[in-house]
Amino acid sequence: MQVRSNKVNDIIDYYYTELSAFYERTELEAIIKTVFEHYLGFNRNEISLRLNENVNQSDLLKVYDCCKELKAKKPIQYILKESWFYNFKFYVNEKVLIPRPETEELVTIIVKENTKADSFLDIGTGSGCIPVSLKCVLPNAHVSACDVDKDALLVARKNAELNNVEINFFETNILEELQWNRDIKGTYDVIISNPPYIKHSEAETLSEHVVNFEPHKALFVYGDDDIIFYKRIIDLCKHKLKNKGVLYFELNPLTAGLVHEYATRSNLFSTAELIMDMSGNTRFLKAIKLTG
Repeated sequence: MQVRSNKVNDIIDYYYTELSAFYERTELEAIIKTVFEHYLGFNRNEISLRLNENVNQSDLLKVYDCCKELKAKKPIQYILKESWFYNFKFYVNEKVLIPRPETEELVTIIVKENTKADSFLDIGTGSGCIPVSLKCVLPNAHVSACDVDKDALLVARKNAELNNVEINFFETNILEELQWNRDIKGTYDVIISNPPYIKHSEAETLSEHVVNFEPHKALFVYGDDDIIFYKRIIDLCKHKLKNKGVLYFELNPLTAGLVHEYATRSNLFSTAELIMDMSGNTRFLKAIKLTG
């Protein structure tokens, strides 16, 4: 099916006809506004006032091609190569996960509780959304971030440039003690991680948008230990988290209890608490390191 004409109203009708089977109406309305804003420069609040305007042929082709990719269930963020997180714009591609609202909640908690912290380390940074956001709102802090994936680090560095902040990015494998012990310099007031935590048995519960396009390396835990990343990060806190420093995790609600148990049994922390997200799921862990 082709777009009936170059008019805005006909383009919108085309999107609804082609995509209503794949998206809820409210989601589709948001997508259309995003597409018009990105490709046509429309203010999303003005679209209803411009329904009879004509779009030039070049822009029409861009909007048309975008619809085809959406019909193939490719996430809009990957199509447009951008995602908004914590009110900042980020570049994203299929080498990194699309930033999630739950992670925004985590950043909100960290910012609120650590306004005077001097140093932050984000482990498994992906797009860099966590450290870049922290540096934007806490400009005097020293912020570092690492990832095992070179391609992800390229995206993260691009996002630091896009948002005009300086982050110390470096590559390391958090599962290999010799590597992280060499690569992580000094100690930190705050360590954060949103590591791979989805069990393979959960794959069938995920949408096609996620499974077919987002990087499995950043989504799934491989091997028999579902909380292996959390364990290794807790272990490294012995040497890399300052006394009275704070560890924050984003969690899989299905394994949150196991992570909390391991943190408690490590005898590294004076307190370790689980925190619910806005949807009522056990989503975060906060642990404060013992003194001495």
